[in-house]
Amino acid sequence: MKAIHQVEEGREKKGAALLSVGSALLLVSLKAFLVVRTGSLGVLSEALHSGLDLLAAIITFLSVRMSDQPADERHPYGHGKFENFSAFVETGLLALTALYIVYEAFHRLFFSNVHIQPSITAILVLLVALSIDLTRARALGRVARKYSSDALEADALHFSTDVWSTIVVIAGIGLVWAGEAWNLPWLNYADALAGLTVAAVILWVGAQLGRRTLDALLDAAPQGLQQEIAKAVARMDGVLDVDRVRVRRAGNRHFVDATVSVARTASLEQVHALSDAIEKRIGEIVPADVMVHAEPRAPQGEHLFEAIRAAAQSLGLAIHDLTAVQQEGQLFIELHLEVDENLSLGEAHRQSTELEEKIRELRDGHVEVNIHIEPLGRHIATPDTGVGELKQLSRAIEEFLNKLTLEFDELVNCHDVRARQVEHHLLVSCHCMMKSDLRITQSHDVTAVLEDRVKEKFPQIDRVTIHPEPFEEK
Repeated sequence: MKAIHQVEEGREKKGAALLSVGSALLLVSLKAFLVVRTGSLGVLSEALHSGLDLLAAIITFLSVRMSDQPADERHPYGHGKFENFSAFVETGLLALTALYIVYEAFHRLFFSNVHIQPSITAILVLLVALSIDLTRARALGRVARKYSSDALEADALHFSTDVWSTIVVIAGIGLVWAGEAWNLPWLNYADALAGLTVAAVILWVGAQLGRRTLDALLDAAPQGLQQEIAKAVARMDGVLDVDRVRVRRAGNRHFVDATVSVARTASLEQVHALSDAIEKRIGEIVPADVMVHAEPRAPQGEHLFEAIRAAAQSLGLAIHDLTAVQQEGQLFIELHLEVDENLSLGEAHRQSTELEEKIRELRDGHVEVNIHIEPLGRHIATPDTGVGELKQLSRAIEEFLNKLTLEFDELVNCHDVRARQVEHHLLVSCHCMMKSDLRITQSHDVTAVLEDRVKEKFPQIDRVTIHPEPFEEK
């Protein structure tokens, strides 16, 4: 779908640029004819302006063709800058033309007298040129706005200035004609003044266009866009702060780099999902190629347990069963540390000591830490050959657990009990339904007691794993 849209965009932009070339060629021919017929500086300035437009239209057509090429190894950000460069070149040509018109106007005003031959033909031809300018300025402006094309917008601005400058030239010729008819020789200066007016319009529009295209070439951020993106991203869940937003533009494409702060305990998957969400949100503000960099940071008011988990993550360690007790001004922390089962005790203890030191740094050393070290499970076991699942033992355990519902009001029933002998160890797993309004700490306590009761009743069992389920879900 995106590829089809890009093909359609390229076709429409090239069509508009080619139409501009044809229109400019026609206008240059008409105005050159009028220069010969009238000798008017106003018409000459218009002819030069249209000649510039023809050159600019050709440059625009070539730049549009180049800018639509996909990114490659030498141009990883694409070829969009061709449009900005072409618009900047057009600005320079505009300035040169305007300066020539100013020179010629002052020469005619103060140093020489050029006879103007106004006629109905000149007025009619200029009116035809005016209608062509209006038509193509609107067509180019529509496509430029639709695809945010600097090159086409520059062309559209040229033709929109042609509209006003042509009106000024028509007025100048008309005033010269009126001077001849009413014997008012001072009106002969109207043509030179019309030329100066055209030059002023060209310089003013050229300055506006030049500033914008120079900003694009120098990667100046579009006015207000950085702030808008930063505010939108800062409001997103999971973003603690927006550290920096950088925006650059190449042709009609924007490139956005955003650096955001996220909770340091967030997983890689969570950060990746957040980055995707940020890219999508920025794309809703402005179509852009977005790069998001996430910086881990402690959120304001971070809980001690989250800080400990973050410390463990920074060392690449996995922990669980984290508890803390505050007694007589002393904080006592316990946790279980999972280490590679192939490590020696010395290596495992070194990792444990490193984690202890980081935890003490969180409270300036005023803390006592006790870490239980256990192997991080990686081995996938298989039931002992010829033994497999012990169905009779499973039924006995299920009956025993369901009798405990009389003792535990929280317990509804137990099911799916399975006992297996794996590598000479008896392992039991089951599901127990409990009231869904129990706090998770309560359900954990009940589960721990049930596991202990099963091991007391069946001492041959090495491990019991109970999965709690809310009763309403059944």
